[in-house]
Amino acid sequence: MSTPPVRVLVVDDQALMRRGLARLLATEDGIEVMGEVGDGEEALALLAGLPEEQHPQVALVDIRMPVMDGITLIKRLGETYPRVATVILTTFQEDEYLFDGLRAGARGYLLKDAEPDEVADVLRRAARGERVLTGAVADRLVGALDAPPAPEPAAPAGLQAAGPLSERETEVAQLISEGAANREIAERLFVTEGTVRNHVTNALRKLDLRDRTQLALWYTRERG
Repeated sequence: MSTPPVRVLVVDDQALMRRGLARLLATEDGIEVMGEVGDGEEALALLAGLPEEQHPQVALVDIRMPVMDGITLIKRLGETYPRVATVILTTFQEDEYLFDGLRAGARGYLLKDAEPDEVADVLRRAARGERVLTGAVADRLVGALDAPPAPEPAAPAGLQAAGPLSERETEVAQLISEGAANREIAERLFVTEGTVRNHVTNALRKLDLRDRTQLALWYTRERG
């Protein structure tokens, strides 16, 4: 009796990459590409409209996407669709993406220069519940674990946690009050835009605020 193919959802904002990847994977034994979408919100909307038996077993997710990035999608899938394993496929090799992705619950992390058969093998293994890190990605993880921990970046002089926020959330609130966009905040704090969005979301939740404007006004009042 043959084993049913692994159902895969491809999530990538670059249409050419997404469709090319879907076609390549469709030629691999034991892989069925059941859909392709351009961002995290589209992925969640697709799953919400399907019965559970038609859900993918694995979502192959890019890191940087508009609307909802890969890290946020992985967290949401873990909360709402825990049976859908996630594998990151990205061009970015930064350690922060690797660790953020694994902390969010990704079962694997691949770079986009991987061979199609390697991608297919990781998808099959992730569908079985394995955590898979291959080649250079595994080496980076081992190297980071062996390295001494880096000191946490210090907050600007005189900046301490405000109210219920952590120092980093307070730092993000300060930059928002100065008119900085997420990309600028990420560059100034040496983190990803996804990490900045997570800090903003956490701050809004802690303070019971609706949006960034209210967060900026709250910070101005707090420090006024």
